[in-house]
Amino acid sequence: MKLSEAMREKMLLSFELFPPKTEKGMANLPGTIEHLMKYRPEYISCTYGAGGGNVGANREVCQMIKNAGTTPVTHFTVIKNTKEGIKEQLEQYLAEGVDHMLALRGDIPLGETTTCGDFNYATDLVKFVRDEFGDKFEIAVAGSPEGHIACRSLDADIADYIMTQLCWDMEQFKYWLDAIREAGVTMPVDVGVMPILDQAATINMALSRNGCVMDSELCRLISRNWLFPNPFNAKDADGKPFDMFYEDKVKRFKEEGIEYTIRQIDEYRALGVDGIHLYALNKWKDVSEIIDRSGLRTLI
Repeated sequence: MKLSEAMREKMLLSFELFPPKTEKGMANLPGTIEHLMKYRPEYISCTYGAGGGNVGANREVCQMIKNAGTTPVTHFTVIKNTKEGIKEQLEQYLAEGVDHMLALRGDIPLGETTTCGDFNYATDLVKFVRDEFGDKFEIAVAGSPEGHIACRSLDADIADYIMTQLCWDMEQFKYWLDAIREAGVTMPVDVGVMPILDQAATINMALSRNGCVMDSELCRLISRNWLFPNPFNAKDADGKPFDMFYEDKVKRFKEEGIEYTIRQIDEYRALGVDGIHLYALNKWKDVSEIIDRSGLRTLI
């Protein structure tokens, strides 16, 4: 059964991983996947570097996921990719039993104004894959609750489901969900959720690439536990924290962040979304705590 079909029957649980940059990280990943598999995820996705710079590692991680007993979903971008290169790579994925993908434009390379490839948009990639491979791939497209609705016709016709990008503004998410439904988009919506665990990582994820709104509750959470002089420069050259309350603040922020994440999942579930896709950040302990405390797997 396709994931999009399964979503119409129940809310799915899934995780996102990324290819580690070190041999040690790659060696530790099977253990992380094994721990995550106890929650019986319907799929695990794996990110893909701009231009396929880490495509070898991506394929290796996809095989780890497949061997663990669940469906691998590879991210795929158009950055620095030609039609011939895309076709060749996707044929390789199919040969290795990977037939699910998230179609993305990807981040424009630093100093460039275009994708430096044959396609400018993810919609071009989706159409190309459909034209070349028919229904051999199940294709997810990215939904941007804080951006404009780009999924009115083409994507709705040829993609299978929507995987939303990072969003903490629940009112905006509700508006976007209502808007795409009114626009006639009936595809299942799988929601991406980033656990709030670290101040610097949260701020960086929100502002460096995504331009996400941090709601007042999240801003107050950061403010209450602010690491002086700032979360990006919290320690001296010897690794000693400048903030005398550093350890207490880090611990408290993580605990409050987990509670915030659980409340957000509850709100998404109340809206009737079709899946919860947790960014595991290649870690399992914190994600496990979130799932256990929220009762997410039990409720699913």
